[in-house]
Amino acid sequence: MTKFALKSVLSASAFAFALLSVSAPAFAADTYKLDDTHTSVTFQWTHFGFSHPSGKFSNAVGTVTLDEATPANSSVEVSFAIAGINTGVAVLDEHLKSDKWFDAAKFPTATFKSTKVDPTSATTAKVTGDLTIHGVTKPVTLDVTLNQKAPNMMKKITAGFTAKGTINRSDFGIGAYVPAVSDQIDLYIEAEANAQ
Repeated sequence: MTKFALKSVLSASAFAFALLSVSAPAFAADTYKLDDTHTSVTFQWTHFGFSHPSGKFSNAVGTVTLDEATPANSSVEVSFAIAGINTGVAVLDEHLKSDKWFDAAKFPTATFKSTKVDPTSATTAKVTGDLTIHGVTKPVTLDVTLNQKAPNMMKKITAGFTAKGTINRSDFGIGAYVPAVSDQIDLYIEAEANAQ
């Protein structure tokens, strides 16, 4: 094998190894638990063309299963309570939880369950999954970057990720004021998960 070919193979497998390996024995599936104090989902929209407000959910609960031997078997499941929405404006938070928007009383939880992990470089991947909001489930693909995997201050292996994606809120039955309030919602996710 040439040096170039070997470098290509190592580069292609580096992300999978970093994403899927921890201190447990090789070829074992490992479970990570999301750290809700260091995980957030920020969503941003356009308001009548004047500004780009944002809101955040910081109450994610979920697990990540990482399979070093068969990356396709890796998965992530996350949920968060709609009642935890935070825009920094209390009146807006209550408005967004109303039946005109998220309808938190009827649909209290949003979930994401991955269906595919496709590494695209040594530190990036496309993660596709089913997103359920407002009682509607749609496929969503996120561009994910592995920031670092290392022991944290408590000596536990921690993996940190940044992810970005977009959805159209009308696809989930939340179409009030479109297009004045943008249909497209930009998603920015920061996550840390600790090996169990």
